[in-house]
Amino acid sequence: MKTIDIINGPQNASSVILGCMRMPALSVDEAATMISTANELGINFYDNATCYGENGEAETRFGDAFQKTGIRREDVYIQSKCGLLFQEGEFNWTKENILSSVDDSLRRMKLDYLDSLLLHRPDLLYDPEQVAEAFDELEKSGKVRYFGVSNVPTF
Repeated sequence: MKTIDIINGPQNASSVILGCMRMPALSVDEAATMISTANELGINFYDNATCYGENGEAETRFGDAFQKTGIRREDVYIQSKCGLLFQEGEFNWTKENILSSVDDSLRRMKLDYLDSLLLHRPDLLYDPEQVAEAFDELEKSGKVRYFGVSNVPTF
């Protein structure tokens, strides 16, 4: 598998990322097989989001399945996204939501840290200072190593 060095991000990341949005449709054993198979093929980057599945079910399934694989945490990159609230039909890039979303993601996936956290889709009413404060706090606490955005157009 070809790897890439992400600028200001993970190094030697697989050029293919396993998206976990549909993971709630799998049993824990099926999800573990999928993760293991991807790993055997050289995929070392896994993408999740707080809004995948009801109440973060995709993250929960991933966490339960990942534990069954025997893959070492330090050998993979795990990313999640926050800020898109499907149930409420809104976006929320507030400091409070970012911090609580990361804590929830870590708990659901049974992790100590995320390699990457992305803000999921644009919140046009966000306060950049709140985002910066949240990112600073998450980096200093060791909960998140890298930050970015997803589904945000560039101009």
